[in-house]
Amino acid sequence: MAKRQRKPHIPPELDVTTFLNLMVVLIPFLLISAVFSRVTIMELSVPTGAGGTPDKPNFTIEVIIRDLGLEIADGSNVMAAIPKIGDQHDMKKLSELLVRLKSQYPEKEDATVLMEPKIEYDYLIQIMDAVRSTDIATPGSVATQRVELFPNISIGDAP
Repeated sequence: MAKRQRKPHIPPELDVTTFLNLMVVLIPFLLISAVFSRVTIMELSVPTGAGGTPDKPNFTIEVIIRDLGLEIADGSNVMAAIPKIGDQHDMKKLSELLVRLKSQYPEKEDATVLMEPKIEYDYLIQIMDAVRSTDIATPGSVATQRVELFPNISIGDAP
């Protein structure tokens, strides 16, 4: 009986053409869409409950976001109340009051933003932007100048 000779088994070539076609389309799409996604990081500090009694009383600026409007407090007393205009917070009035506070306390750089539980996130961001800086009209000109008010912001829940 004769033995049959087997041909050596040669695996078929791998066809990567469809995979390369997919990569040609997918890579430019991912590169183009990656340009439009940005992440902005804002450094915030959260107030702590620990600590001893301070040596001297420290003036604090608190902007309290309430459902009915805004309040500016000094830590214990409400200094100003800004009612809503329609259903929007009055950012212009808030900026004016904060500019006045900054002129009284020019070395002060921190403020606390406190908000009630059912306030929209968008309002928190708008108010934090207003507390951080504002545009002031330059005297004798139409141009405005960006002025830094209280860049170090802490956030928390309103009392």
